[in-house]
Amino acid sequence: MKKLRLPHWKKALSASALSTVLLVTACGGGSSEPQQTADGKPILRVLTSSSPLAPADPNEKLLVKRLEEKTGVHIDWTSYTSDVFAEKRNLAMASGDLPDAIFAAEYSDYDLLKLAKDGAIVPLEDVIDQQMPNFKKVLDEHPEYRSMITAPDGHIYAFPWIEELGSGKERIQSVDDMPWINVEWLKKLGLEMPKTTGELKDVLTAFKTQDPNGNGKADEIPLSFIDKPGGENLTFLFAAFGLGENPEHLVVTDEGKVVFTGTEPGYKDAVNYVYDLYKNKLVDIESFQQDWNTYVAKGKDDRYGLYFTWDKANITGMNDKYDLMPPVAGPSGEVNVTRNNGMGFFRGSMVVTSTNKQLDTTAKWVDQLYDPIQSVQNNWGTYGDETQQNIFEFDEAKKMLKHLPLEGSAPVELRQKTSIGGPLAILDEYFGKYTTMPDDAKWRMDLMEKVLVPHMKAENTYPNVFFSIEELDRLSTIEADLFPYMLRKRTEWYQNGKADSEWDAYLAELDRLGLQEWLKIRQDGYDRSVVKS
Repeated sequence: MKKLRLPHWKKALSASALSTVLLVTACGGGSSEPQQTADGKPILRVLTSSSPLAPADPNEKLLVKRLEEKTGVHIDWTSYTSDVFAEKRNLAMASGDLPDAIFAAEYSDYDLLKLAKDGAIVPLEDVIDQQMPNFKKVLDEHPEYRSMITAPDGHIYAFPWIEELGSGKERIQSVDDMPWINVEWLKKLGLEMPKTTGELKDVLTAFKTQDPNGNGKADEIPLSFIDKPGGENLTFLFAAFGLGENPEHLVVTDEGKVVFTGTEPGYKDAVNYVYDLYKNKLVDIESFQQDWNTYVAKGKDDRYGLYFTWDKANITGMNDKYDLMPPVAGPSGEVNVTRNNGMGFFRGSMVVTSTNKQLDTTAKWVDQLYDPIQSVQNNWGTYGDETQQNIFEFDEAKKMLKHLPLEGSAPVELRQKTSIGGPLAILDEYFGKYTTMPDDAKWRMDLMEKVLVPHMKAENTYPNVFFSIEELDRLSTIEADLFPYMLRKRTEWYQNGKADSEWDAYLAELDRLGLQEWLKIRQDGYDRSVVKS
C-alpha cells in the first residue's frame, strides 16, 4: 500500500564512496568464509533498515523466526533505523567489509548501475531462472516485471518489491494527497460540500469565522498541509485549473507528450488561488515548515477544516468527522483529478554483494520471500503472535491469511512492528486466494472508485523507466537545481502573490537550469517504454 511514505529514499552513493568499494573489493576485502550455527545452519550476513517501532534485532520478530525454520538459513542482521540507514549503508559499502546482501536496500537506479559497474554487486538473472522457482513464476506470469527490473545492459541487479492493489486508474497509488474535509463542521454551519473553488473558499472562510468547534476561541485551522511533494501537500487542488500536479512534476497527455507541470498556465492559476486563500488567512501558517509529528498532533485535536494525506486514519482517526472531499471545479467549470505516476513497485529492494560466497543459500532464502503466503506477511505482518496485536489470523482449512480488524490502531504503525518489507510480490490475483485485502486498502480503493476515479481525465501515466547511467546522471544533475527552484518559487508565490509578474523570468530560469534537456530524456524514455511494452 503505501507509504512507507514513500517520498524520501533514493540517494546515490558518492563517487568517492563507490571508488572505495571498488578498491577494497579488488584488494580482497569483504565477507569471511561461510559460517554455520552450532546446529549446522548456514549464516548469511545481511544489512538492513527497520522501523524504530520494531525490535532492534529482526530475529526477535516471529515472522523472521518462522522464516528461519522454513529455509534452514540463519541471518546475522546488522540493522539500522530508517533515519540513519542510508548513511550507514554507504559507510558499510565503502569500508570493504561487505555483508553478503543488503535487505530493504532502498537503492535508486543510479545506485544499482554504479555499484554494478564497480563490481560491488552481482547480476542475478541466472540464479533467478535456475534456483528461484517462486520468483521465476512471478516473472513468467507477469513479464512486465522482468522488463522493469532488467537494466539497459540486460542484467538484473536487484530483487524488487511488488505490491498490486488495483490497476490503471483504480490503482491505489493513483492519488496520494487526498483531501479530507471536516463534515461535522459543515453540518454544524449548515454548509453543503463545496463543488467549486469559489465555494471551497467560502467554506474555509466560514470555518475560520463562525466557530464551528463551538469553544468560543478562534483556534480552528481552515486548511493545512505540508509544503513538500508527497501525500500531505495541497496540490490535489491544482487539477481544478488544468493538468494539475503530482510529486514527480510530470504528466503525460493522451497524445503521449511528456509535460513538466510547473510550466503550465493552469499551474500558475492554481498558485494564485492558494495565494488568495493565504492572504485571507485561511491557510495554516505552519504549513510551510511543519513536520509530520506536528501535522498529526493538530489533526488528533480535530483542528482542521481541510487537510491532505493518504489515509485519514493516520491523522484524525477512522471516524465520521472527516470525509473525502470530491474534486472541485475550477474557473473553467472542468473537474479533474491528476493521476500519480507511482505504482506498487520498487526495483532496488535487495542486492547481493560480490563477496557473497553462498549464492545458492542466498537464492534459497530470498526465493522463500516470494512465496505468496510469505510475501503477504513480509509486507503487512503476521499471525499467532501472543505478545502483541496481530495483523492476520491463518485459516488452516483454506491455507489463507485473513486480515483482522485494526481496532483503532494506525495501520502503518501496527504493520511496522511485525513486517519486514524487502523483496516480495503481492499480485492482484492473490486476494481471495492467499489473503484478504487489507480493510484500510479496500476502504480507500472503494472511496477512490466512487469519488475520484470518474474524474481522472488522463489516460496515460509515466512508466517506471529504467534509464541508462548516463541518462540518470543528467537527470539527477538537472533535478538537483530544477526542482528546488520550482518548489522555492511556488512557496514564495503562495505568500507574496507575485506569480504573474515573475512568470516569464521563472520560465526562462527553468530553461537555463536544463528543463528542455530533462524533457527530452524523459520523452525518449517514455517512447522506448511504449515501444517495449
